Amino acid sequence: MAIIKSAKKAIRQNKRRKVKYLVYKNKIKNLIKETRSLITAKKTEEAKKLLPAVYETLDKSAKVGVIKKNTASRKKSRMAKLIGRAGK
Repeated sequence: MAIIKSAKKAIRQNKRRKVKYLVYKNKIKNLIKETRSLITAKKTEEAKKLLPAVYETLDKSAKVGVIKKNTASRKKSRMAKLIGRAGK
């Protein structure tokens, strides 16, 4: 357990941030999972319509600091690639 006042404050801040960041992480996870399931079900048009929402969520979470910028870029690239392959 933290003894120093600043360490106690840091613990409080981390708890608050964790709750805030979990919202973003869950949203990312659910959108990607939904898009992948649409692709496996051969519904590429619905997946393409969902892609802007995925991009928006990834960009926002990178901006806030939940994930890193390159991680967001990598995930966006992989989703676009997956949809592109499915579209053929």
